[in-house]
Amino acid sequence: MSSGTDTFIRVVEVWEPDADGSLLVLGGGHYGSAPRFGALSGQMCFGRGEGLPGQAWEAGHPIVLQKFAGSVFRRTQAAHAEGLTCGIALPVFDAERLKAVVLIFCGSGQALAGAIELWHNDPAESPDMTLRDGHYGSTAEVFEFISRRTAFRKGTGLPGLAWESGLPVFMQDLGKGGRFLRADSAQKVGINRGFAIPCSTADGQHWVMAFLSALATPIVRRFETWLPDPAGSYLLRREGFCEQAGALDGGRFEDRVMSGQGALGQALASGVPRIGALAGEPGAGVAGLRSVLALPVLQGGRVVAVVAWYL
Repeated sequence: MSSGTDTFIRVVEVWEPDADGSLLVLGGGHYGSAPRFGALSGQMCFGRGEGLPGQAWEAGHPIVLQKFAGSVFRRTQAAHAEGLTCGIALPVFDAERLKAVVLIFCGSGQALAGAIELWHNDPAESPDMTLRDGHYGSTAEVFEFISRRTAFRKGTGLPGLAWESGLPVFMQDLGKGGRFLRADSAQKVGINRGFAIPCSTADGQHWVMAFLSALATPIVRRFETWLPDPAGSYLLRREGFCEQAGALDGGRFEDRVMSGQGALGQALASGVPRIGALAGEPGAGVAGLRSVLALPVLQGGRVVAVVAWYL
């Protein structure tokens, strides 16, 4: 696949609490073809409950914002000017303490097939995980219709597997093996790969973000899952996929990143998402990649995985 292929995710930001924990300030961003949006973002801050990052902080769980106009979003005009139409806020918590909020922005377009889904389970109400919300781009309405009427038990389907394991789950070919319960409808709209990430939240409930890539518009250009050693001193790559290189060999255990080294190592050391340039990162040699988001997965206050998205 060409390095110029559009990705489903266009902009990513990391908002972090300031020194006294009262405001969220911009900790880093990838803006690609939306530099004016980035210039505005660097001038802003958000209190608890303010704007999209503040809303996720207050709610204690991820939020999908399908449209900006008439919502809590404070950069609507700038977002629309850059072709951004949807925002997703993914907070990272250590128990009830907020570490950061990752904002993910998607655009519109006839060819932007794929989906980002937010799955939810309240154990007090049901043993099932159901769709809370999602952004489906130009994906056929039938896939969204089926998704909104699908429920997963723990260990079943892509969201249920991430829920059960507490770790990121990747499916390279959703049509093989029977683990993806919506395979038929996904294949009809060109969705071929998926990965799911369990979310650390402050509300005591279970949340999973699922990212479904289409052939023409992958979610990101490359992604990897890294797991720490028992002492948390380094990361080993478990698996990954690159739109240019294909599947990445998870058995190459010499591929390691030390704690504190680059964006991935900093995410392991701090439990805070990091966006960095590619110098020194594992995907640095792949043409067309510009930056990496290192997203830690926390469980019981400990980093149990780091997901790397290359953009």
